[in-house]
Amino acid sequence: EGEAKEQRESLGSLYSGAIFVIFAIYAMMAIPFKSYLQPLIVMSVIPFGLVGALLGHLLMGINLSILSIFGMLALTGVVVNDSLVLVHYVNSRRKENMMLDDAVRTAGIARFRPIILTSLTTFAGLSPLILEKSTQAQFLIPMAVSLGFGILFATCITLILIPINYLILEDIKRVIKTYFNELHRLLLKVKGKVT
Repeated sequence: EGEAKEQRESLGSLYSGAIFVIFAIYAMMAIPFKSYLQPLIVMSVIPFGLVGALLGHLLMGINLSILSIFGMLALTGVVVNDSLVLVHYVNSRRKENMMLDDAVRTAGIARFRPIILTSLTTFAGLSPLILEKSTQAQFLIPMAVSLGFGILFATCITLILIPINYLILEDIKRVIKTYFNELHRLLLKVKGKVT
């Protein structure tokens, strides 16, 4: 009973920690982007990192533990890096008056190698710990599996999902802007008829 209570308390603090981490990541990106929506594009890859971590546990035949969840929590901060690089590159090209489609396409091509290399080297660095058979390492292996496989899976998704989400966001902004401009024009027309 004491062990179960301690585990419940640990999980409770992990949930509140996860909420704080996600909020902190969002706030740190909203300030430099000067946007409330672009951080959501960057963070949209986090769930896929968690799926990758779960698939890694399944593949390696390792049960989820508290350390696995610690690894997933650390993973949230790591996987946003690739998305951040892509979105920042697109924003930079757009400031140079490049067309949206060209900026997104160029970002995918220009940032492909750095993103892949970063993820592969991170996974390679974690591989010795993941494959370690010694008794002392068994304690840390679940965290390494969460980080390693989460990063690999999230990277593959990032290269597809982030450009698509960026284009979708811009389409939504365009539709809303058109709607409000049309509404404004109609209100001015009605106002002109009333007076």
